[in-house]
Amino acid sequence: MMKLNLYFFILAFLCAFTGYCGDESPINFSVTNLGYLPSVGPEQNAGVAGAFSGITGNKLIVAGGANFPDRKPWEGGIKIFYDRIYTWQLNDTTGPELIASSQKLPFAAAYGASVSVSTGILCIGGNDHETCFAKTFLLKWDDQKKEVQVEFFPDLPEPLTYASAVLSGNTVYVVGGSSSPDGTDTGNHFYRLDLSKQGTSGFGWEAGPAFPGPGRIHAVSVVQSNGTRPCIYLFSGRNVSTENKLTVFTDGWVYDPVLKKWDQLNPAASFPVMAGTALPYGSNTILFFGGAPGDLLFQEQQLKADLSKSVRARDTLAISISKDALLRYYTGHPGFSNEILLYNTITKRITSAGKSELPLPVTTKAIIWKKNVILTSGEVRPGVRTPNLLLIQAGQKQFHFGWLNLGVIFLYFIVLVIIGYMFSRKQKNTEDYFKGGGRIPWWAAGISLFGTALSAITFMAIPAKTYSTDWSYFLLNMAIFLVAPLIIILFIPFFRKLNITTAYEYLEKRFSLTIRLLGSISFILFQVGRMGIILLLPSLALNVVTGMNVFLCISLMGFISLIYTLMGGIEAVIWTDVIQVVVLLAGAIVALVLIMTRIDGGISGIYEMAAENHKFNLLDLRLTLREPTVWVMLIGGFFTSITTYGTDQTMVQRYMTTQTEKEARQSIWTNAWMTIPATILFFSIGTALYAFYRTFPEQMNPALENPDSVFPWYIASQLPDGLSGLLIAGIFAAAMSSLSSSMNSAATAYSTDVHFRFGLTSKVSPLRIARLSTLAIGLAGTLFALFMATWNIQSLWDEFNKLIGLVIGSLGGLFLLGILTRKANAAGALIGIAGSMVVQILVSNHQTVHLLMYTATGVVSCFVFGWLGSFFFPKWNKSIEGLTIYTAGRKK
Repeated sequence: MMKLNLYFFILAFLCAFTGYCGDESPINFSVTNLGYLPSVGPEQNAGVAGAFSGITGNKLIVAGGANFPDRKPWEGGIKIFYDRIYTWQLNDTTGPELIASSQKLPFAAAYGASVSVSTGILCIGGNDHETCFAKTFLLKWDDQKKEVQVEFFPDLPEPLTYASAVLSGNTVYVVGGSSSPDGTDTGNHFYRLDLSKQGTSGFGWEAGPAFPGPGRIHAVSVVQSNGTRPCIYLFSGRNVSTENKLTVFTDGWVYDPVLKKWDQLNPAASFPVMAGTALPYGSNTILFFGGAPGDLLFQEQQLKADLSKSVRARDTLAISISKDALLRYYTGHPGFSNEILLYNTITKRITSAGKSELPLPVTTKAIIWKKNVILTSGEVRPGVRTPNLLLIQAGQKQFHFGWLNLGVIFLYFIVLVIIGYMFSRKQKNTEDYFKGGGRIPWWAAGISLFGTALSAITFMAIPAKTYSTDWSYFLLNMAIFLVAPLIIILFIPFFRKLNITTAYEYLEKRFSLTIRLLGSISFILFQVGRMGIILLLPSLALNVVTGMNVFLCISLMGFISLIYTLMGGIEAVIWTDVIQVVVLLAGAIVALVLIMTRIDGGISGIYEMAAENHKFNLLDLRLTLREPTVWVMLIGGFFTSITTYGTDQTMVQRYMTTQTEKEARQSIWTNAWMTIPATILFFSIGTALYAFYRTFPEQMNPALENPDSVFPWYIASQLPDGLSGLLIAGIFAAAMSSLSSSMNSAATAYSTDVHFRFGLTSKVSPLRIARLSTLAIGLAGTLFALFMATWNIQSLWDEFNKLIGLVIGSLGGLFLLGILTRKANAAGALIGIAGSMVVQILVSNHQTVHLLMYTATGVVSCFVFGWLGSFFFPKWNKSIEGLTIYTAGRKK
């Protein structure tokens, strides 16, 4: 079978030389008319600029705004400000339906900022002819009265107009703006309003750190992830100096709300999007719709200056010439930009997604509605409004998963099933099914340990994390070298001498049956949750990049893993792990090599690009446990590794499959030494992907909502048939190696710690119980994954680490409590578990430490509470001979 797998790998590799696919942009946008703004003046359907607008529920609201209803501004027209409120019922199949209403704003205003929040549309500031407003109010729809209601919020600290506003979490941010209606008194204002404080005395606007750039109006702001967390991005804008000198900005800035500081984006990047609109798109893309580049604005300013000079000179001929030139400028103005731009916050590259055939307005609002975008009226040329409500829809190129790819995956699955069948003939009893009859060589057990830890979380999420951030998570995997000696000294001797089948048998010998059951059941539940995440992660990614149905992927992986695990027991699990590790690492190496061939300079080109953009940051020495610093990596990695390798049945079970304790120790070191090249490999893939998509930004799919999908996207869009099938098989391999381990180890825990312990259904053979347990747990994990597929989870890598920390941290504390102390007893252990649960809930809710520290807080809190709690129950006569490090050498 190994030879067959190798031959097919070579065949798929040869397909690499047929060339790459994916030369076209994967995304395109269509712009159509959704409806029209009703007439707001004598001129039919004039449209307005600077209106407050947004969506609450399924109601689209446009309020206020300004236009020139009688004549154009160059004809002497007067700008009129409005207080009208228009509301539409949005429908999926038909156009928006206008709802008749006489409701009005508290005052006529335009050019304020508006943000859709959970309760309505928050309107901020604005101006009319004479006044700049500090008022803030909420427009909300009343279902009973069938009308819009106005609720006033705290005033801004100062009047502001022409500012931009965004919502991040529960906080509204207002950036830039002017305190005068003519827009001359600009500032680099930055205010925030925490909506979660509404109804309290602390509810009000607070000043944040002003952005370092010049003050401006008509800037464009948006909230999007920088690869680590949502940040506030600010682009473009303009201002007028006291000398009446116009400046148009094309710079970009980003504010990190956790670090509370502003940074300038690449100074060489240009964002010609003044007064345009922007929205977050996918996980790391910002969409810009139109905007004013500002090139013609200087011409307008010069023509106006010439006219003013002629008027002051009272030169009739010059006045006439200047007026004619200004008239030709306005009537011949081609309009603002119709281009749709994409900016990737990771690679910091700007690309074009094409141009709209319909004019894209400025001084308007872009609103997300059911994954589409609505632009509400606005200005299409200087002084000219549009009544159009535009609907912008995205279309994505679909990659067809060809027959050759399917053949590779099908053959791979057949190999796994055959292995399960081969080992099914050796399963005579539970000793064979759970321990492999002690027939497993140390190197295979070590590779299996490695393969169990090296799940789809590693194959997909670590390259994605490195692509998005840097190498700061590298030390997390290196913690195995700190832990391996402790596992060899503390844990393996206990498990081998006691000849246990599950790790939780030790908890009964050391403490009580209750502690054993708590440990075993919590482990089983954890494994079901782990299986769900490991099944869902690749399925979501494959759905996005290939169109494969999520539920089909989950069912297929769960079913195949269940078949060979059910038939062959731990032997089938271990030997399929060996094959899966080969497929996984080989595919990853091939992918890395092929990426390097596309980058100028190969390895050196990738290194130079990554180093220039600080992608090799490894040691963050800040003294904080809330960020992924070196202290978090070392402390969190240490406790996670000691808990995983010392108390997790999936790992402990491997120690019991070897013939001798020496071989068990060798399996640990095999796993540890394989971790080094594998970690370097997957971090290198992430860095190479960054270099690739920075070099070829048009090849990135901006619609990827799950950041973990970046590597599968590269596989599906850039690799030829056959080879992409092999890499997809690698993703399946990564997931299934962990799945099969979870199924068998959880079934072992149930059978040994519950079923056999209490002598349930003694008439059924133990081997049959073991297989039925495997079946039940495998189905439970698969069903949980199918259920989770309906949830919205941004990063399953983060969720996986959170699950490890919150659930199994106390298990690690229990084992250390039993092994390292004499005083600990059963009552104290229960207190430790309870105390750990309270601490973990507080840590999770208040986010006092980084999620990688959750295991550490669980272990330490359980150990401390358990040790202290034991002193309250000193009368405990259970023998602990041979069960602690102090009595390990003596017989029980």
